Amino acid sequence: MDQQSFSDAEYSNKRRQTRRERFLAEMEEVIPWSRLERLIEPHYPKAGNGRHPYRLSTMLRIYCLQQWYNLSDPGAEDALYEITPMRRFAQLSLSRGSIPDESTMLQFRH
Repeated sequence: MDQQSFSDAEYSNKRRQTRRERFLAEMEEVIPWSRLERLIEPHYPKAGNGRHPYRLSTMLRIYCLQQWYNLSDPGAEDALYEITPMRRFAQLSLSRGSIPDESTMLQFRH
């Protein structure tokens, strides 16, 4: 079992669901994530000698967050650090590792 960060633990005790959380939950259900991933996967870098790439599902979700919330690459990086529902939607946790930086997001988009 993964250890929760303080931020994740505090968030889990929250009682009210925000509009953002409801929207992201709906997008989780209606978007065919596996179909999209299968289309992108042949073009996504494979793990090799260098640093392992972030999971394709995570990068695709970050890209969608950028489109929905009109976020630049630096803005998306900041939002993922600051906004727990976005971080959870992207399947990231501060306790499990790092948030992709803005250059990683740029490379994914290209």
